[in-house]
Amino acid sequence: MMPGRNRKISPLKLPDRPYLALGLEGSANKLGAGVIKHAKDGSTSVLSNVRHTYITPPGEGFQPRDTAQHHRDWAINVIKDALHKAGLSMQDLDCICYTKGPGMGAPLQSVALVARTLSLLYNKPLVGVNHCIGHIEMGRDITGAQNPVVLYVSGGNTQVIAYSRQCYRIFGETLDIAVGNCLDRFARVINLSNDPSPGYNIEQEAKKGKRLVPLPYTTKGMDVSMSGILTSVEAYVSDKRYRTDPTLGDSDTDDIITPADLCFSLQENVFAMLVEITERAMAHIGSKEVLIVGGVGCNERLQDMMGIMAQERGGRVFATDERFCIDNGIMIAQAGLLSYRMGYHTPLSKSTCTQRFRTDEVHVAWRI
Repeated sequence: MMPGRNRKISPLKLPDRPYLALGLEGSANKLGAGVIKHAKDGSTSVLSNVRHTYITPPGEGFQPRDTAQHHRDWAINVIKDALHKAGLSMQDLDCICYTKGPGMGAPLQSVALVARTLSLLYNKPLVGVNHCIGHIEMGRDITGAQNPVVLYVSGGNTQVIAYSRQCYRIFGETLDIAVGNCLDRFARVINLSNDPSPGYNIEQEAKKGKRLVPLPYTTKGMDVSMSGILTSVEAYVSDKRYRTDPTLGDSDTDDIITPADLCFSLQENVFAMLVEITERAMAHIGSKEVLIVGGVGCNERLQDMMGIMAQERGGRVFATDERFCIDNGIMIAQAGLLSYRMGYHTPLSKSTCTQRFRTDEVHVAWRI
C-alpha cells in the first residue's frame, strides 16, 4: 500500500530551505545510492534511488570479501548515476549518509571508506545510520503509517518493533538465524537461482506448491526460532519421496514431495510464526497498524497473511514494493537527513562501522 510519496515531517520544524542528502548502503550484497530532498513545506521527495546487486551462481552464497570487492568496483558508477538522475552535483548536498551497521563487516567497511573519502574531498558532514532505522523511517514516509508495530524481516534481521519515548523498542526477535537467511539457505539446498534473489524465487516456487508437509513451529513468547524449521525442511530433500520432477520415478504421485511443496510449506510455517508474534505486539501496545519493512517484506504471501490478521483486528497493513523494501540508498539518506536536521553528524574520527548495531541503541530525536 503506497498512498503517497510526500508527507509532513513531524515533530521537526519546517526547514527554512530545502535540504539534500546522499545515502550510501552496502551492508550486504546490494550496493545502493540515493538522493532525497526535504522541502521547505516539510514534504520529502525521492530524487534518485540506484542499486546494483552482487549475484552469485545457484547454490552459492555471497562471501564478505567478494561482496566488498563488488561494492568497490561499482561505487563510483552507482553514485554518479544517482547524482545524475537527481540532477545534482556533490556540492549541492548538505550531508553524506552511510550505513554504520548492522551488516557484513567487509562490505560495510568498503562503503564507509567511500563515504569518508567523499566527505573529505567535498567538505561535507557525515552521518552514520542504523540500517534498521533507515528501513523504518523510509517505510513510514512512503506509506504514511503513523505509529505502527514494525515487522522488520531481512536476510540478517528478524524483529518486531514499536516506538516509545524516542526509541524503537524491540518486542521480539529471532533467537538464531533471520528469516531471510533461512529462506536463502534453503534456496541453495534446492539449487534455486540467486537472480534476482533467492527469496523471490522461493516465493514464485511456493505458488506452485500443493502439499503442506509437517514442519516445526517455534515461537517462544514474542521471539521465534528458525534453525529447527530449516533443518527439518532440508531433511525432506533426502527423503525417498522427494522428486525435482514429479513425473519421474515409480512412487505414487500422491506421495511425492516436490521443491514447490517444500517452498510452500516453509513459507506458510515461517510467516504464520511472524504473524503470531506481530499480533501479540499489536495487542500489547493497542496498535491497529502494521508496517512491514526489510527485503522479505516484499513477499506478497507474507503481506496477505498479515493483512488477514490485521483486518480481523480492525487494523491495516502498510508495505512498500521492492524499490524501498529491498536494501537501498534512499532509506539511508532519509534517516540520515532526519538526524542531520536535529543537529547530529558523525565526526570523521568516529566514522566507523559495526556488524552489530541494535535498533534500540539509536536516539530517535526527530520523533516526539
